Amino acid sequence: MKNITIVIMLFMSLVTGGTALAQTPTDVFANCLIDTLNGKERKNLAKWIFFAIAAHPEISSYSSAKPKDVKDSDKYVGGLITRLLTVDCPNELKTAYKANPQAVEQGFQLVGKVAMQELMTNQNVMKAITNYGMYADQDKIGKILSDK
Repeated sequence: MKNITIVIMLFMSLVTGGTALAQTPTDVFANCLIDTLNGKERKNLAKWIFFAIAAHPEISSYSSAKPKDVKDSDKYVGGLITRLLTVDCPNELKTAYKANPQAVEQGFQLVGKVAMQELMTNQNVMKAITNYGMYADQDKIGKILSDK
């Protein structure tokens, strides 16, 4: 079980990675977005991401989200994005976009990671994400990891 835990922790660090040091205009922009968000906003972004993923035809049957919930979330995120780009980080946005037209997309990829990190730190989520370990063949995996 210890080997599985190590693999999970490595995977989680890749998925939730930390913020980059501000070096490029895109990094400065992304850090501005992240630094401006509070915990509640990150959770609401994670909820919005969940709703978006739940729209996939192979997953939608597992979600009980109502159309009003999705619409309210879309409105919330639309307002949040508008605030981030026009009030909190307009100068960083402008500088980053001039240096790299993909800066907005890259900045929001990092925001998405931070929003997911907000969820992944919950002990119920961590338990759910590690439950598969009860069904994985730990001996086979451990043998591969111990072979040199």
